[in-house]
Amino acid sequence: MSADGAALGARLRERDLSAAPAALNLLESTAADDRDEAAELLRALSPAELGGEAGGHIVGVTGPPGAGKSTLLSALIAGWRGQERSVALLAVDPSSRRSGGSLLGDRARIEFDPSDRSVLIRSTAAGERLGGIARPTRAAAEALAAAFDVVVIETVGVGQAETEVADVADSVAVVVQPGSGDVLQFLKSGIMEIPDVLVVTKADLGELAMRTRRDLVSALRSLGSRSTRVVAVSSLPPPSGVDELLAALDEHRDGVDLAESRLRARRAGALAEFSAERGERGMRALGGRAAAAQLLAGQDPGLSSAALLDALERALGEAGP
Repeated sequence: MSADGAALGARLRERDLSAAPAALNLLESTAADDRDEAAELLRALSPAELGGEAGGHIVGVTGPPGAGKSTLLSALIAGWRGQERSVALLAVDPSSRRSGGSLLGDRARIEFDPSDRSVLIRSTAAGERLGGIARPTRAAAEALAAAFDVVVIETVGVGQAETEVADVADSVAVVVQPGSGDVLQFLKSGIMEIPDVLVVTKADLGELAMRTRRDLVSALRSLGSRSTRVVAVSSLPPPSGVDELLAALDEHRDGVDLAESRLRARRAGALAEFSAERGERGMRALGGRAAAAQLLAGQDPGLSSAALLDALERALGEAGP
């Protein structure tokens, strides 16, 4: 028997955090009935039902393996809990291209109090997105933001992940390891344009970390970026820079037009899901990606991403074979 999506949505609207695991199970299910109930869940948490955007701060944290993301996230969770904020973390594990399976082990590396009911950590698979953001993760962030004060999406930075997490999150922190050569790589790939905050980990390494920070500041200046903060953090006890990073994320969030940003994220999510399910043939039937985007622009801005996807599906049906 399928879970009642509308009922779960009502509980999350009331900030009943105990409803979150069941909601995530529903959003991750591929059963047809569950997909329908998942759409009802998202509809119950849409801006139209909430009377505005969900209040949670969606934070994307990405960076290459070994950069220290898990240790950093342990410190951030402790910092947010010290501010009495509830935290949900979605740790995206890359899936095997051969088996389709995922290790789902990221949460094992993150330190938190398992008895703290205001912290939820969930590993989720990237599917075929090569480290990017799969449909259930997008939907989960959308739903959890109604109940939790902070929703974190952690991804492995392998190129696509940085751009996709930027489509979902209100604020994006890209993690850089000192002396790793990431600055040059970021410049080559255009990733420097994505982060709202750049985080240099392992600041306890001293001059090596400070030189990396100076290189990043210089690179941002050369690109004409004056808004991206660069913060050096050490997660070793006693931690340093964590409070500055928390403040930088809050400052960015306060400067964002949340309604515009979230609407853009819902439209991007609907387009990504439609493309994944229907392929280029389906997109061509709608007149191409630009035409599909125009169709979404004409929809009620208070709709959920699931409802926007329904609009694309209806248009495809009307377009005929």
